[in-house]
Amino acid sequence: MSEVIFSWLKVANWVEFWWVMIGLGGQLLFTARFLVQWIASERAGKSVVPLAFWYFSIAGGVILFAYALYRQDPVFILGQSMGLFIYIRNLWLIHAENRNA
Repeated sequence: MSEVIFSWLKVANWVEFWWVMIGLGGQLLFTARFLVQWIASERAGKSVVPLAFWYFSIAGGVILFAYALYRQDPVFILGQSMGLFIYIRNLWLIHAENRNA
């Protein structure tokens, strides 16, 4: 059974299997942020970016960044590192605005 799963996921061993599972988990968190944003916008009747969007972005981004490091994929590493900077900066600005209000 494991040979079928390994073949389907293009992995050679259990370490790679678990890294693929971690990567998929990160991708699911990353996808959840769009669902959160969509639901919030539908409820408000306008485009809204809720705070949870940024937290899901960071959680998914960190996990995907770790996965990209494991895979040693420079394109994926660069893409995730830049995104993480933007997500963290947005949260910083939101919290700074709330402190000043």
